[in-house]
Formats: sequence, C-alpha cells, structure tokens
Amino acid sequence: MYGRTTMLPKMIARWAVAAIAVPLAIAAAKKVSDRMEARRGSTRATRLLRRGVSAAERMTGRKRRRFAW
Repeated sequence: MYGRTTMLPKMIARWAVAAIAVPLAIAAAKKVSDRMEARRGSTRATRLLRRGVSAAERMTGRKRRRFAW
C-alpha cells in the first residue's frame, strides 16, 4: 500500500510539467530566437533554436500558428 499513496502526487507533478512547463519553455525559446534574430540577423544559434522549437512542437502535438497576413 505504500507505493500507491505516493503515486498520485507524482502523476500530478508529471502532468503539470507536461501541461504547463513544456509549452512555456517552447514559447520562451521561440521568443528568444525572434529577439536574437531581430538584433543580429539569422545566425547558427537562432536556426538551432527554431529547429528545437519546431521539433518540440511536433513532439507535443501542438500545431504551429500561422497568421493570415
């Protein structure tokens, strides 16, 4: 019975990380990449950040936002 009582809080913590922390990290990386690119132009670091964001979005199942303009 000891293992079952500690399992629920761990599951909730994992869910919180997956539902909150991962999308926040993706958004932060996207924003950092945009700001770096606006300042210095396209660099290896910005391309790498964008690739990482794209891969993370694919893994989490989130769709890319495309604007109408």
